[in-house]
Amino acid sequence: MSVPTIRPVAIKIDPEIKERVKRLADARRRTPHWLMREAIQQYVEREEKREALRQDAIRAWNEYQTTGLHVTEEAADAWLVRLESGEDVEPPECHA
Repeated sequence: MSVPTIRPVAIKIDPEIKERVKRLADARRRTPHWLMREAIQQYVEREEKREALRQDAIRAWNEYQTTGLHVTEEAADAWLVRLESGEDVEPPECHA
């Protein structure tokens, strides 16, 4: 198994942001480098989840366009109320 190669990447940030990152890093007792890596990692993970949700929504919309199957707002709300109350219930049946 090979070890991934880590390579430096330069980014340009304005002096104000650079100073803010430095102040925050000092307050957290971390380096600015650590803080920026953490911020980028969190951003990428959040955006990957957002993109996955967007793709799921597109697939659901395409499936609805093809089949016409759906759940009414009332049925969905009633199901969610039961889930919120702690019941382990199956989702409502889809219909055309």
